[in-house]
Amino acid sequence: MPERKPFQVLILGASGVFGSRLAELASREQGIALTLAARNLGRLEEVAAGLPGKARCITLDRDQMTALDLSEFDLLIDAAGPFQASHMRVVESALAANVDYVDLADGRDFVREFSRFDEFAKGAEVALTTGASSIPALSHAVIDELTDGWQQIDHLRIGIYPGNRAPRGLSVVEAILSYVGKPVRVFREGHWQDVPGWGMTHREDIPGIGPRWASVCDTPEQDLLVERYAPKEGAEFFAGLELSLLHVGLAAFSLPVRWGWVKSLRPIAKPMLTMAQWFLPFGSDRGAMSIQARGIGADGKSVSRRWVLKADANRGPYVPVLAALAMIRRYRDGQTPEVGARACSGILALSDFEDDFARLGMEHDVFDAAGALIDFDSRETPRQSCAA
Repeated sequence: MPERKPFQVLILGASGVFGSRLAELASREQGIALTLAARNLGRLEEVAAGLPGKARCITLDRDQMTALDLSEFDLLIDAAGPFQASHMRVVESALAANVDYVDLADGRDFVREFSRFDEFAKGAEVALTTGASSIPALSHAVIDELTDGWQQIDHLRIGIYPGNRAPRGLSVVEAILSYVGKPVRVFREGHWQDVPGWGMTHREDIPGIGPRWASVCDTPEQDLLVERYAPKEGAEFFAGLELSLLHVGLAAFSLPVRWGWVKSLRPIAKPMLTMAQWFLPFGSDRGAMSIQARGIGADGKSVSRRWVLKADANRGPYVPVLAALAMIRRYRDGQTPEVGARACSGILALSDFEDDFARLGMEHDVFDAAGALIDFDSRETPRQSCAA
């Protein structure tokens, strides 16, 4: 029997905070031929030199990409970002090259418009998948697990709280500043309403972590949670900076946008990143992700569950790439998604992440409404949730 050829994977944006971590994990996988791409070849080669496995480096500009650039690959992973106000050139190039595509997109408009490629993808017999990241891939896998058998979901609440010492890149800062102070459409109190981006600032008590600041973010999750789970009361997404000075300071910076004095804070992303870097020695390296679900259980009684993922020692930046890593494994093993263009919702199960959580030293637990720890081991087979 002839030897099976390695599965050819291209990671675009492999020199960034998330792309480099995906490259690190993917380079450990068997049966993968890994190619790293970005604009700066020198930075790419630095990343490649530190990988546990081999990887080839090429210079590639996502703004100038064509189908010819992708002709030799089986799968393209776009980890470049930021996806807020991003063009679709990379998606279009993958489609033209008949190459399957996965991204880590967190831009609300980008993900909402992604389905327009569905018919083209089916015609080309390729799978295009957006949002293979903390949201919605991981978040929906967790919610499917938490709400297995429930009769109804009333409220969903998701929060991401990085430690202050976690590495941060320009694309992440640009993504946040793109919506700070602007109206963000959220589903609260049973209906859609607009609230200021980075508003609704409050303290959130996270089991095992303690109190963290939280403010509302503009993400695809608000739309996708309502579409998939049809919560009766609300679907909210928050994020928080650990240091009060940075978190509350950003809320203050949002006021000129809210008052209409400036259109966006995104043009000052570089100086804002520089200022944030000054405070890296402070705070902690402990990050967390929290997912809360409340509704009516299988027995007809009210039920509330909270899942918390804790990532110490600056392991938090690995969390957004674990879904893409799971997708790479699935492709390599012949478990190709159905052709078409869709968000990475309901494709992966929590079990697809758990080995990587353990390998990276991350803990995840489930708590009841009173904050008591629940023995909630994952099943080997995907559960049936009450998703709409």
